[in-house]
Amino acid sequence: MTVSPLVAAGVCLICYLAAYRYYSRFLATRVFAVDSSRLTPANRLRDGLDYLPANRYVLFGHQYASITGLSPMLGPAIAVIWGWVPAMMWVVIGAVFVGAVHDFGALVVSIRGQGMSLGKITESLIGARAKTLFHLVIFFLIALAMGVFVHVIAVLLTADFYPEAAIPSSGLILVAALMGIAIHRRGYGLKQLTAVGFVVGLMLLAVGIQYPVLGPSLTQWKWLLLGYASAASVLPVWLLLQPRDYLNSLLLYLGVAAMYIGFIATNPSFAAPALDLNPTGAPPIFPFVFVVIACGAASGFHALVSSGTSAKQLANEKDARFVGYGAMLGESVLGLMAVLACTAGFISREAWLERYISWQVADGLGNNIAAFVRGAAYFLKTLGIPEATGTTFIAVIVVSFALTSLDSATRLLRYNVSEMGETFRLPILHNRIAATGVAVTAIWFFAFAQIDGEFAGLILWQLFGTTNQLLAGLALLAITLYLFRRGKPILYTAIPMLFMLASTLIAMTSNLFDFLINRQWMLLTTGIIIFGLALWLLIEAIIAVAQFRRNPAYEDLEIRLGNSHPADSNRIPTG
Repeated sequence: MTVSPLVAAGVCLICYLAAYRYYSRFLATRVFAVDSSRLTPANRLRDGLDYLPANRYVLFGHQYASITGLSPMLGPAIAVIWGWVPAMMWVVIGAVFVGAVHDFGALVVSIRGQGMSLGKITESLIGARAKTLFHLVIFFLIALAMGVFVHVIAVLLTADFYPEAAIPSSGLILVAALMGIAIHRRGYGLKQLTAVGFVVGLMLLAVGIQYPVLGPSLTQWKWLLLGYASAASVLPVWLLLQPRDYLNSLLLYLGVAAMYIGFIATNPSFAAPALDLNPTGAPPIFPFVFVVIACGAASGFHALVSSGTSAKQLANEKDARFVGYGAMLGESVLGLMAVLACTAGFISREAWLERYISWQVADGLGNNIAAFVRGAAYFLKTLGIPEATGTTFIAVIVVSFALTSLDSATRLLRYNVSEMGETFRLPILHNRIAATGVAVTAIWFFAFAQIDGEFAGLILWQLFGTTNQLLAGLALLAITLYLFRRGKPILYTAIPMLFMLASTLIAMTSNLFDFLINRQWMLLTTGIIIFGLALWLLIEAIIAVAQFRRNPAYEDLEIRLGNSHPADSNRIPTG
């Protein structure tokens, strides 16, 4: 029996709608006990720099754009080598029961703790050593990922790839800044400016197609990107972060809608097999499909966004469900499109096999992006959009969202560095300029440093998938401990936690053996350190649970972090 891609995609979209309507509501009321009368950190600690209440749709756009980045296109584009069925199932089931729960839970726990990161909150849940371990894993993950993002974005903007994306991507930064000033300094309304910003964005796309930027070299683009990340880290969130992410999300909504409409109009067949357990050169489908597909299904980086920037901008606690759970489902819709583009976006099985004949041919950041862009442009072509225009449009989406992740993640790394400065008694790191300097230097290392003629970031990228998924499991561990200490149901976070930790640790063990056999000493050493930090953190968590069982009386998380709920002073007046 042959399954139509239209039917498969339709079932998946229905699952998303049902999950948000019923499962997320259950989580909000029965598990996390979301309370709209509770004063959020954005209101209580408002400083106009990092803490600032945002319109729920603007914050949704920030969360959506920040967690999206490159990964929802990259992971599925390689995982379909095992067939479209396992890739599609993990994208949907993983998002509904793991990823969205993870993002929602991280956001709730953070807003209950003054908007502190999960690393800082771990100190109250497990202990000081656990906080330091968490911070070290986070530092490595963000610095590595953003170093690679700087390299990949720079490559995409060069003359050999998509120089047409330079003007639209950079122009949106200026438009976003003007939009932020108009709203927060001139009193203009969001609705009017949304239409203007959206139209200008489309005009910039047309200009970019006509006037590609061919001048800057790869190295020059890298320095420009590092400069942008530095500025974005220290500027007030209202000036760049909120409006830029909001405008980018509008662009993505348009792009995803156009891709799905083109997909329906094309009515393609699957060029990929439904299941292939033994692709040439590929690792075992279990557990690696759950590691290769991260964003789009479940990703530890999302917990950093939820508990880093979004928690400091949430105006009303009831919006945590919309922002946390909803944005993850939105990203998964893009991940689903990546699966469709890389399995049904090829004109024949022969064309698909040229791209997926073996793991060695299919793997690689550039190849993955190219497969997604090619398949999505194929769907757009059915709508009468010329292939060159469609390719540029998709490339602009890819670059814009990689830039969004870069600026958000640099700010997150700055938060992490500041919290580490508190641990190691380095008060200078409380200064946002100094902390940003440390963060950008770490990103620079992975973007520029070379080992044996290859960028260090690209070498260590082999550790990104397992480290990222390990962080997801550890974040779910922190969320589960929070619920456990409050007497709330833990089944809905504990099962995903155990699954993520088990599959990731198995994958890490397999990778370590491969590194040893192939004498990849840097990867082996770094991998052992990360593996050891994870086991140490798990031991600390087990000790904390045992201590709590012996002495259930504990200081509540909100009180320990200075948030005095449920005192009346911390509640929004009603009646």
